[in-house]
Amino acid sequence: MLLYNSLSRRKEEFIPISPEKVGIYTCGPTVYNYAHIGNLRTYIFADVLRRSLSYQGYNVKQVMNITDVGHLTSDEDTGEDKMEAGARREGRSIWDIARFYEEKFFEDTDALGITRPDIVCRATEHIPQMIELVERLYELGYAYETDQAVYFDVTKFPDYTKLAGQSLEEKIIAARDEVKEDPNKRNAADFALWFKAVGRFQNHIMQWDSPWGRGFPGWHIECSAMAMHYLGETIDIHTGGIDHIPVHHTNEIAQSEAATGKTFVRYWLHAEFLVVGSGEKMAKSEGEFLTLQSLKNRGYDPLAYRFLCLQVHYRSKLNFTWESLDAAAAGYRRLLDFVSSAARSGDGTEKEWVQDYRRRFNEAVNDDLNMPRAVAVMWELIKEANAREDMGALSVLYDFDRVLGLSLSRAGEQAAQDRLEPHLESLIKEREKARAEKNWARADEIRKQLAEAGIILEDRPDGTIWKRIN
Repeated sequence: MLLYNSLSRRKEEFIPISPEKVGIYTCGPTVYNYAHIGNLRTYIFADVLRRSLSYQGYNVKQVMNITDVGHLTSDEDTGEDKMEAGARREGRSIWDIARFYEEKFFEDTDALGITRPDIVCRATEHIPQMIELVERLYELGYAYETDQAVYFDVTKFPDYTKLAGQSLEEKIIAARDEVKEDPNKRNAADFALWFKAVGRFQNHIMQWDSPWGRGFPGWHIECSAMAMHYLGETIDIHTGGIDHIPVHHTNEIAQSEAATGKTFVRYWLHAEFLVVGSGEKMAKSEGEFLTLQSLKNRGYDPLAYRFLCLQVHYRSKLNFTWESLDAAAAGYRRLLDFVSSAARSGDGTEKEWVQDYRRRFNEAVNDDLNMPRAVAVMWELIKEANAREDMGALSVLYDFDRVLGLSLSRAGEQAAQDRLEPHLESLIKEREKARAEKNWARADEIRKQLAEAGIILEDRPDGTIWKRIN
């Protein structure tokens, strides 16, 4: 299995630390607002990764954090805590909005067919682990204290910019352009491990005791502490959005490897942005963003959005338009129609001819999760099944769906239970005969009879399908 490692900037053969076992850490949501569809694309990618590894026979353990404290409005340690900003915006307690948006996040991921992580860890429930990690960095000389915070000294870690591919000098110069809140920082790029509840944060609602006084953790230390707590000091795979590379994941590597002297993550995988009409990435800071509920309100099945995401490689930008979603929704309906028709046929015997499609699908999955190619293989399978009038392809589609996550078996099970009454089946067969004999009047008459019975027909080049209507 080949995966593109953001650290080496090339595809690498995936070899886990322990045979047959894989540990994945997925950067989770900051629960101060709804997730937008750009966020959700990243979690669909992480789910496809997890499913693909399971498909290859690995026993996968996935850990995802919930950031409910410490993520400032700028990743560069400026601004206010996003959680407090959300609480003020809605006039509710910070705890209330944290639990509310966490629940809404998982409602969205469930609707998108995303498998829930094995472990979901809230930052506020792992403060001791974070303090312990900061103490270790302080003792090793990587951290220093000011009257406002405890910082990581980036100049003490020579490989600080190895993930971003930027020189340390360039990074420090770029950081100087940001507004910095603490004049006692040694270097502009130094990042906070622990914020003290003083000055701008003296009224911060979430505070804990620490060796440096009351305060709260920085966003970056949270992920390192929880990832290592559940997966060990070196983990197989870390996922996130491409926007995490220059700051968040760069900082995770520095503090984790400085503390342990070991490689923190062996394979870094990042999903590209979802962009909208103007080519700009979707962001909550803009004030206008699309949620999954926005799509549902327009009548779209959430899995149609998942199907859209599968048609663009995770390392390519996805240009979202309503037209592209319409096309994906139509394709998804066509897929479900085939599954329903095949399930109703009752012939699930798998033939030898489908094995080549299994092989090609697996090759696509193993080539850095090439879902566009995998989906193309699926459509070719369906086309040949229709040409052969062989519904034995259904079991192969169900197998593919272990990776695709489109709930095909659910649609098939529902269709299998929904069989036509014998007299309606006879009418459909009679109509097929009439059409073959070009007796269009009789064919139209039967169509009307079926419609009165709540059955509508759709004639396609690959055959006729039926659906029930109310």
